[in-house]
Amino acid sequence: MPPNKIFYIPMKTTLKLFVLAGVAFLVACGPSAEQLAEKAKQDSIRIADSIAVVEAEAAAAAAAEQAKLDSIAAAQVEQAKLDSIAAAEATKGAKKK
Repeated sequence: MPPNKIFYIPMKTTLKLFVLAGVAFLVACGPSAEQLAEKAKQDSIRIADSIAVVEAEAAAAAAAEQAKLDSIAAAQVEQAKLDSIAAAEATKGAKKK
């Protein structure tokens, strides 16, 4: 027996105490269910925002392409008008001679 019985704690009890303290420490350090739920919510918001940005960029690119095609079509119509006027003037000039 140890000389001082008041502070005597057997080794098995000490080991159990340290194991329990370690388990409590590991459980306490992990994220709570609320924190995990909030993180999942924030992740889904971030992903939705990223998808919205990509869709907006795709829509802007499509609009730019459509504007380009519209401009080409307008130029072709204008050129067709000019060709028609030139052909009409050429026909008119040929009839006068």
